[in-house]
This record gives sequence, C-alpha cells and structure tokens, in this order.
Amino acid sequence: MRVLVVEDHQTLNRLIATGLRREAMAVDTALDGRDALERLAVTRYDVVVLDRDLPEVHGDEVCRRIVAGGAAERVLMLTAAGTVRDRVEGLGLGADDYLPKPFDLAELVARVRALGRRSAPALPPVLDNGDLSLDPNRRVAFRAGRRLELSPKEFAVLEHLLAAGGRAVPAEELLERVWDEAADPFTTTVKTTIGRLRSKLGDPPAIHTVREGGYRIDAP
Repeated sequence: MRVLVVEDHQTLNRLIATGLRREAMAVDTALDGRDALERLAVTRYDVVVLDRDLPEVHGDEVCRRIVAGGAAERVLMLTAAGTVRDRVEGLGLGADDYLPKPFDLAELVARVRALGRRSAPALPPVLDNGDLSLDPNRRVAFRAGRRLELSPKEFAVLEHLLAAGGRAVPAEELLERVWDEAADPFTTTVKTTIGRLRSKLGDPPAIHTVREGGYRIDAP
C-alpha cells in the first residue's frame, strides 16, 4: 500500500510516516497543499492522510481536487477541530474518513489500513496459497505452519505477490507499490529483497522469476 502524508507540522508528519512504514506501507510526505497536489499528479496513492489546515493550498481544496479528479485515492482528513460540525464539513468535501487531533497512532494506522482495503479490489482477510498464508491485519505470515520472520519490506512484497493471484508482477510495480519516492529505480533493491524472501520461505521455491515479466507465486 502506498500512502501520502500531508501535514505541515514536521514532527507530526515524521511521526505518522514512521508509524505507517513500520506497518510495511510505502510512504511519501508533503508539508503543504501545493506540494501534495504536485505529487498526486504523478503518483497513484491508495490513501492520502490529509491535514485540513495547510499552507499554500488549503486541505479542503486538496480534498476537492482529489474527488473532482475521480482518483481512486481514499482520503483520511486530520484536523485540530473536533466538533461534529467540523466532521460533517470534512466528510461533505468528499473525505472518506475523519480523525480529530490529538489521535492515537494505532487508530490512525488501523483507519489507513481499512481505507486501503477499500481502494483496492476486495481480497479475503487472509491470503492463502498452498502452504503459504498471510494475514495483513495481524501482520503475520506462515509457511507449512512455520511463522516467517519477515522485515516490513519482505512482508509487503509477499503480500503484493499473493494478492496478485498468480499474475506475474513486474519489478517496477513492486518498486512503486512497496517502496516510496526515496527508492532509486536503478538499484537492485527489489531483486535483493526477493532473494532474502526466497531464503526465508525455504524449499520448494515459492516465488518464480518470469523472464521479462517480473515475479510470480503460482496459483495453487
């Protein structure tokens, strides 16, 4: 899942981004509305965490443009104003969810994950393929009953491959959906992560390389 965090308070921006990355999400950040709109013009996000009171371009206007553009991004609006009227106004702008400040980071993570599920085709709560199983909500994965100790990136790659349902996933797609804008597209980071993941999954091999097509976990 790829998320854009738009929050002008740098410390809070960094706190939210760090918390989401720990949950295996790819996170880009913006400190004002103009920067957010520029990023939205070139990158597809699953969820936008959007502060309402932004400099340059107000959060309300950013939300309106996201909705007017017909994009698939889901919007979680943040604001220091927590009255019922404020919430109604925020949802009336087209936001999918609304969270007043201060908030608990665990709740924000849960709401982002829930919105992410709504932005993508419906998937079962647990992804199964043969002796492989992965629970996105509990953040656990197993093979043949053995719990896999995966890094956030390894977990996210495995989740994306399982969700593909046997489709070959190009390395470019993995780089876009699992890593954020800081990733160098010319590095071997995807190949290296796939190598570590294969080692942890063990034999028989579960992830197959498709020549000029990427990587695939065959449908059972």
